[in-house]
Amino acid sequence: MAYVATRGGERAIEQSERLYRAEIGAIDIERVTEIRNSLPYLIDRVMGEASLYDRDLAALALAQAGGDLYEAVLLLRAWRTTQPRLAIAEPVTQESLFTHRRISAAFKDIPGGQLLGPTLDYSHRLLATGVLEGKAFQPAPVEPAAKPAPARQPSLAAWQKAQGLVADIAADEVAPDDIPDLTREPLLFPAKRAHTLQSLARADTGGVLALGYSAMRGYGNAHPTVNELRLAEADVRVRHPAGTIFSAGRVRVSQAEVTSKGKDGQLELGFCATLGWNEIKTIAGATLDLNSAAADQNSPVSEEFFLYHTEPVEASGFCIHFKLPHYVTFQSSLDALRDAKKKAASTDDTPKTSKLVEEPA
Repeated sequence: MAYVATRGGERAIEQSERLYRAEIGAIDIERVTEIRNSLPYLIDRVMGEASLYDRDLAALALAQAGGDLYEAVLLLRAWRTTQPRLAIAEPVTQESLFTHRRISAAFKDIPGGQLLGPTLDYSHRLLATGVLEGKAFQPAPVEPAAKPAPARQPSLAAWQKAQGLVADIAADEVAPDDIPDLTREPLLFPAKRAHTLQSLARADTGGVLALGYSAMRGYGNAHPTVNELRLAEADVRVRHPAGTIFSAGRVRVSQAEVTSKGKDGQLELGFCATLGWNEIKTIAGATLDLNSAAADQNSPVSEEFFLYHTEPVEASGFCIHFKLPHYVTFQSSLDALRDAKKKAASTDDTPKTSKLVEEPA
């Protein structure tokens, strides 16, 4: 196999980009709006992995990237770096979330009750092929509940702590300006708790799922049960320079707590949360968090392993760089291979002499 140099230089590169964009076609506000409205969960995934909550910009990034998730996330992250940081929002608590969906697989009768909310968990997976024949797929209307569930739901972990089932973890009070920011500080190990949760929040969904699934199948040290799963909206509450705290709007968020029995007779919890609604990622991420405490250093569920290898922009960028010219390093490998073959051939051509060994009398 040989590498052939690309000829044409700058013009060839420009034309290759034009070929890519010609396949995508013209992008206008109508296309962006259609993507935003028709693919809400894909929009949520892109926003979560980009650490930027803006539905219009996420839809634009997807349109501009032709649906390539990694390229869309990179576009959003790059744009994010150009924007000023205006304020740091107030902390969000579970009790303050405007909850759409809240379930527990560990406890049936939880305080506040089970709230199914929007889900396909119990549906038949049937492809609506009639749409291809011109028949519109119109979902049945939602029937109003006889008694609407409260918008705010209590924390299940807080109830468990009151029952003595979960150890109370002392949280260090950190001033808003002192909260570590993964986008401005390097990820060092052992990682700060804030860095761990930030990394999981913007990690690649597929990567988190693969490693979390491996732990669920027995390659970790703790088997998870979903303690509490929430899809909700969180108020972005910021402080005005005059001192007043006000809501600047709401963002969709998802969070998951998973649990397993600990060594001290109490339940251990793993946690993950992200922007947008992404149940798969938060359950798998919480599973990795649960397994990381007692993981071996070289285990795929160790913190250093899964935080490094689920970073989408760095991982995809490293993979993509293999497409760039490696002529010199590859030629060096070929030279070493040829040299080794030449030495082996010369050794084979060397006359072999046999020694007469006398048998002992």
